[in-house]
Amino acid sequence: MKKKIVIALGGNALLQRAEVLSAENQQRSIQLFAQMAAELARDYQLVIVHGNGPQVGLLALQNAAYTQAPAWPLDILVAESQGMIGFAIAQELMPFTGGAPVTTLMTRVEVDPADAAFALPGKYIGPVYPPEQQAELEKRYGWQMKADGQYIRRVVASPTPLKIIDSEAICTLMEAGHTVICCGGGGIPVVKHTEGYQGVEAVIDKDLTAAVLAQSIDADHLLILTDADAVYENWGTPQARALRHVTVEELSPFAAPDGAMGPKAAAVMQFVKQTGNTAFIGALKDAPQILAGEKGTCVTR
Repeated sequence: MKKKIVIALGGNALLQRAEVLSAENQQRSIQLFAQMAAELARDYQLVIVHGNGPQVGLLALQNAAYTQAPAWPLDILVAESQGMIGFAIAQELMPFTGGAPVTTLMTRVEVDPADAAFALPGKYIGPVYPPEQQAELEKRYGWQMKADGQYIRRVVASPTPLKIIDSEAICTLMEAGHTVICCGGGGIPVVKHTEGYQGVEAVIDKDLTAAVLAQSIDADHLLILTDADAVYENWGTPQARALRHVTVEELSPFAAPDGAMGPKAAAVMQFVKQTGNTAFIGALKDAPQILAGEKGTCVTR
């Protein structure tokens, strides 16, 4: 029986910072991922979670450009991004599966309506902008902006994922031999009401959702693929050093809520502490080498 691995594929790994946010550029990255996934699928049963930061921000911009109707809320746009990115990944994966089914599942994730993140937006979405445009963008769209490296970028609420509503469907598909693409963009954010669930304006961090998913399906590994090739000590300085093998305790200083590497560190720490299994962080192009311990950052208890 194959080991189970949850792969969290970053939205920024699919559309690089400062790259044109086009379907063609995204498809190129997905083609690379499909080749990596095919190699991993020989040894693992794959469950794929993808990010949507650049994509959902672009959808929001396009949505706001049409002024003859009210803008659609973020939960609807997250659902839209699940469909369009999940479709693109499934299309590229199918030729490599030897006929095995690949299924994209629309996935809801419960959050707490009282989560402090609603008052303190910190999740990056959309394209990056030069810092000098901050005042103009905030005035025009009513956005909150934060620094993202040398750029600025829109930030939105990102509450902690509590429960994957559609986890039973995910497990059913896995048992039937499907490669499952689910929890896209961190999942469609919903809160519990007396008569079910209601969507809320937020974008959940996909890495934290991937950790919750990995625990719920008893995954053997969690692999977070991003646009950075590892977690770095002294990042952005001449003393920068890639961390190859670290414990949860050694990684803990990197788990700051910074909207960048922090949630990734927090996610793998959560998974490793709860399960005792191994987690990894690294670049999309290096996926097989990361699992072999040759690249990226390997995290153990």
